[in-house]
Amino acid sequence: MKTILHVDLDAFFAAVEQRDDPSLRGKPVLVGGSVRRGVVASCSYEARTFGIKSAMPMAEAMRRCPHAIVVRHHMDRYAEASEGFFRILGDYSPEVEGLSLDEAFLDCTGTERLLGDGRAIAVQIKQRVRDELSLVASVGVAPIKLAAKIASDIDKPDGLRVVEPDQLLVFLHPLPVTRLWGVGEKTREVLASMGIQTIGDVARYPIKALCGRLGDNHGHHLAALARGEDSREVISEDSAVSIGHEETFDDDIDDKGELAVILLDQADRVAARLRAAELRANVVVLVLKYDDFRRITRRTTLASATSDGGVLARTAIELLGKVPIEPRKGQRVRLCGISTTSLESRNAPRQLGFDEAARAKGERLGDTLDKVNAKFGKAALRRAILVRDGDDD
Repeated sequence: MKTILHVDLDAFFAAVEQRDDPSLRGKPVLVGGSVRRGVVASCSYEARTFGIKSAMPMAEAMRRCPHAIVVRHHMDRYAEASEGFFRILGDYSPEVEGLSLDEAFLDCTGTERLLGDGRAIAVQIKQRVRDELSLVASVGVAPIKLAAKIASDIDKPDGLRVVEPDQLLVFLHPLPVTRLWGVGEKTREVLASMGIQTIGDVARYPIKALCGRLGDNHGHHLAALARGEDSREVISEDSAVSIGHEETFDDDIDDKGELAVILLDQADRVAARLRAAELRANVVVLVLKYDDFRRITRRTTLASATSDGGVLARTAIELLGKVPIEPRKGQRVRLCGISTTSLESRNAPRQLGFDEAARAKGERLGDTLDKVNAKFGKAALRRAILVRDGDDD
């Protein structure tokens, strides 16, 4: 039997904010953008007692808890904490499958003689996360991924649940059917109409009848999970799929010049994260959401991979020039962002071009900016066009 752990940092963004600002501790904290237009990216457990959840409109969250404290996200801090988190996990298994910045699966099968059983490893990870990152992790241990993920969530916050192989079905069967991967609201409604409420109900239901209502693939998939059959392996991923930055505005914007300045700032942020991860990007994606909530993306492949913020900005601004922004047609912009994909290591070999000197100069400048900002603060050096009246000198 396998030993699989699912480790999840509790209320990650909000927890980092409370860790770094003691005045926020013990208070309802909402991490997100605009109070009027944004959504809750994360919330503290103090806020969750008011029924607030991630992805809830910020306006609704404030109605539920008028005294909540809203803070803007600080992705650089979250990325730094995430790096430390995954560094800890890597000490316990070479097979670490990251699901997001703050959660991952580990396959610790066969490490018992060296590190102890699943519970012992979970205890060690939780303690190191607390000691080294001043954060709290919940851990689930089980022979399959489905049960490990459920187990990490069931006793939050600061949870630890171990599901032994001989107790797998005892653990799963009383749980609501929505705990199964692949059961959303529509599937739940169909299952409810069949008298199915729990995972055990799915396991006991005739497979032919289940497939008749849900289709062969979906029916067999849910039936197998309900029987505790989950053959998915923990797949280690060495690099990020994409790195980007988006912003929702308090007021819609219909000026491409103003958007270009915003893109310049976003490009510098994305470039800094690429360099921190020792990556370059081959593809730049412009993301816009209009005031009618239509979301569009435009992308281009670069002549060569880069982590130069200037190159990313110029590319995104060129893409911006090709999209319509016409207020009379309801084409004001409420969200703007840059994403980079097709990432590769900065150490990867690449074809040298005639502009190699300029490319290298741009990346060296970025490295210098990173060093200065690391020593004197994130805003120590900024482009002049981004400095607004009232900013510190």
